[in-house]
Amino acid sequence: MDDSTAHGPAAAPPRQDPGGARPALTTGALARRLGVSPTTLRSWDRRYGIGPAARTDGRHRRWTPRDVAVLEEMCRLTSAGVPPAEAALAARESGEGIPAEDAGTAARRPRSRAAGTLPLGDVRQECRGLARAAVRLDAASVEEQLVAAVDRHGLVVAWQEVMVPTLHAVGRKWASSGDRYVEVEHLLSWHVSSTLRRSTRPPVPHTASHTAGPVVLACVPGEQHVLPLEALNAGLSRLGLPVRMFGAAVPAEALTAAVRRLGPAAVVLWAQSRSSANRPLARHLADARWGMKGARRGPCVLTAGPGWLGRPQEGTLRPVSLRDALDALAALYPDRPHQDRP
Repeated sequence: MDDSTAHGPAAAPPRQDPGGARPALTTGALARRLGVSPTTLRSWDRRYGIGPAARTDGRHRRWTPRDVAVLEEMCRLTSAGVPPAEAALAARESGEGIPAEDAGTAARRPRSRAAGTLPLGDVRQECRGLARAAVRLDAASVEEQLVAAVDRHGLVVAWQEVMVPTLHAVGRKWASSGDRYVEVEHLLSWHVSSTLRRSTRPPVPHTASHTAGPVVLACVPGEQHVLPLEALNAGLSRLGLPVRMFGAAVPAEALTAAVRRLGPAAVVLWAQSRSSANRPLARHLADARWGMKGARRGPCVLTAGPGWLGRPQEGTLRPVSLRDALDALAALYPDRPHQDRP
């Protein structure tokens, strides 16, 4: 439980900082303000002595404006690539020169944009905290914030409004910085993938009572961007729908063979770029047929990803979001009871 939670109607008023100017903040409130996790603040306190000046009788942390100014400097330095131990030393030294009566002003003072700051634009606050943690290479905080986003908003909103904007910001920073920050993208992608896989439920077995085959998920040949399909795989599993995930860069011959073996209800082809979007393959799969004469059927083919933008592929569907894809695929199983909405 957040240590800012009041217990009963007689909860004490917020504690004042030593200078008496402004109420001291709880760890939870400060974490939300800085865009880091409470665990990160406690870790910095334990490892580097970047801790609160005041504690309640119950040992709950209370952060004064001077503490906030030190923590903001710590975040700024680590986001710029300064190692945490060095950043902590510099942040403590900067805080020692701030009189208590000026600390509130210092904590509110706008700071110059750090070299590692990501271009996020108008996004959820969770994106900013996640981006700061990624630039600091703070794996524990990245993991904690991703899990919290899924728990708080559900898989679809967490993917579309937290994970994707932050991944895009990292990609833009990498592209504009001469291949710098590639380590940030790799770390963030790894933890996004880990979170999506933890959100994926065990595969649904195919039974004779369900005539519709599974959903096949595959990146087109040469395509390595698999995270969107991992999100779709997790969403389908949470709906209780059968799915076969083949992942990145599936050769055309192998995918065609798998489709004929499985007889899927749908095939989702992901292409990140126009150069990788394989329209002949999509057309070939859309034309595939199997079964006895008079009862032949084929798959619904969904072309997903920005690589398919432009003239729609004949005989295919093109979802524009994770929610759109999940709704289109769920409609192919009208007789199958769906589980909770992801």
